Amino acid sequence: MANTVEKYFDLVDQNQQKFIETLREVVAIPSVSGDASKRGEVVRMGEWLQDRWEALGAQCKRVDPGKQDLHGEILDLPPVILGQYGNDPSKKTVLVYGHYDVQPALLEDGWETDPFTLVEKEDGRLVGRGSTDDKGPVLGWLLCAETHKQAGLEFPVNLKFCFEGMEESGSEGLDAIIVDEADKWFKGTDVVCISDNYWLGTQKPCLTHGLRGVSYFHLEVEGPGADLHSGVFGGTVHEPMVDLVHLLSRLVDTNGRIQVPGIYDQVMAVTDEEERTYEDL
Repeated sequence: MANTVEKYFDLVDQNQQKFIETLREVVAIPSVSGDASKRGEVVRMGEWLQDRWEALGAQCKRVDPGKQDLHGEILDLPPVILGQYGNDPSKKTVLVYGHYDVQPALLEDGWETDPFTLVEKEDGRLVGRGSTDDKGPVLGWLLCAETHKQAGLEFPVNLKFCFEGMEESGSEGLDAIIVDEADKWFKGTDVVCISDNYWLGTQKPCLTHGLRGVSYFHLEVEGPGADLHSGVFGGTVHEPMVDLVHLLSRLVDTNGRIQVPGIYDQVMAVTDEEERTYEDL
């Protein structure tokens, strides 16, 4: 077994440039989910992943999340790619989540190079849209499985995956699929790994065990039903924009603490052990 594991790591070292070229290939696919003109590229990226996993021997299922109204244009949502690699009842089953869409990126946004062309920096960083968020992490699982097979090493767990193409646009359509597949495709899952993360520098990957979360709220402030002359009504009639600014200013204090009553009631305090984990970062 030791020799097989050594062979695996030897192959990882030998295949490093091959891995980089594979990442270069997927970074070049401009799978921007928030751009209607790039919707075909998002779909192409999902198909690329499905084809590559199926070539490895994985069982895949392409799920159609439905339609999207994007600024008045009705579009097909990109497919959610579900897959399973291995089905040994004696092994644990890991469900991996990731996404294959990316945020928009233009040279005029401040990029030094074409964002959809992977560039190797002198310090070892690989720069390109999606190289970290999230094509790199998603690709890592595929390359790991391929290298296990190349080394003749049995994969230690059953692997299930759920890759979506709308994470950067609110994961539209995903919730319903998760609920529908909970007792079907996702049945038998022992642990879920959200593979959408960062590195601390170029040598230390992150193992995230918690996220802060986010809540969305919509607020409307109404004012007079018609334009009012500022010279006559100024200072006597409340201006909706001023009222809205006042309300928003009271949500968070100058230290970043949320002022909504009761919002911290169910938040667990940071433990001493958790505090110590920051010392080695």
